Amino acid sequence: MIPKIIHYCWVGGAPLPESAKKCIKSWRKYCPDYEIIEWNESNYDFTSVDYMKEAYEAKKWGFVPDYARLDIVYTHGGIYLDTDVEIVKSFDPLLSLSAFAGFQEGGEVALGLGFGAEAGSPVIKKLMDSYAGRHFISAGGEPDLTPSPRLNTATLVKEYGLRLDGTFQELDGITVFPADYFCPKSFEDGIVRKTKNTYSIHHFDASWYTEKQNIEKQQRWEYLQAQEERERRRERKLRNRRIFGGFFRKIFGDKGWEKLKRFLFGRR
Repeated sequence: MIPKIIHYCWVGGAPLPESAKKCIKSWRKYCPDYEIIEWNESNYDFTSVDYMKEAYEAKKWGFVPDYARLDIVYTHGGIYLDTDVEIVKSFDPLLSLSAFAGFQEGGEVALGLGFGAEAGSPVIKKLMDSYAGRHFISAGGEPDLTPSPRLNTATLVKEYGLRLDGTFQELDGITVFPADYFCPKSFEDGIVRKTKNTYSIHHFDASWYTEKQNIEKQQRWEYLQAQEERERRRERKLRNRRIFGGFFRKIFGDKGWEKLKRFLFGRR
C-alpha cells in the first residue's frame, strides 16, 4: 500500500512562485488527508550522489530532483510531484498499487508528472541504480542536459520490457498509465485535453529553460492555441449551418431551402 504522503523538492533558496503555491493548494484540496513534505537543503543531502551534487553545484535546479525524488520515495514511500503539477482528483484509487508512473506525449515515462511507490520498491531501486557512476558535468566541463524521462524510460525498457506505445501496462512491480492520466497538457501547444481518466495536469514550467526559451515556448503556445480556437469556431459555424439547414429543409423542402440560402447568405 502506498502511504498518503506527497513529496516535492524545492532547492536553491528562492521563494515558491505563485504558480507552485496554486498547484500545492490543489494537492490539499483533492488529497486533504495526505501529508505534504517539502524536501530542501535543511532535510535532505543533495550531495550524496555525484550526478545530483554536480547539478546542484551548477545551480541546474530542474535536474537536482531527478535522483532525489527516487531516493525519497524509495526510503519513505508515497507520491512525488513536481511543483508545476496540479491535481484534479484524489490519488486514493492508485494507493493499492505497488508503484505507478505515467507516459507523457511522445511515448516516454516522466516521473516529474507524478509517480508513487511503496517504500523499498525494487523498481525505484533499479531507477536509482541507473545513476551510479553517472555525472551531470562531463570531463570537458559541459552539463549533461539529457532529460530524465529519456534516462528513466531507457531503464524501464531494458529491465522491465516497457513498450514505447503510450498504452496502459502492468509491468513487474509498476503500473504505467497513458498520458491522459497525468499529462493531458501538450508541451507542443499548451492545450489541456483532460479526460475522465485525468488525475493531474503537468503545466510544464520548464525550470531548466532559459528565460528566452520560456518566452518562446509561451509565444508558441499562444499562437497555436489561437489557431486551435479559430478552427473550433469554424467547425461550430459549419455544424450550426448544417443543423440550421436540416431544420429548414424539412420545412421548405430542398428548393425552398436553396431560395432561403440565397436570400440569407447571398449564395447563387
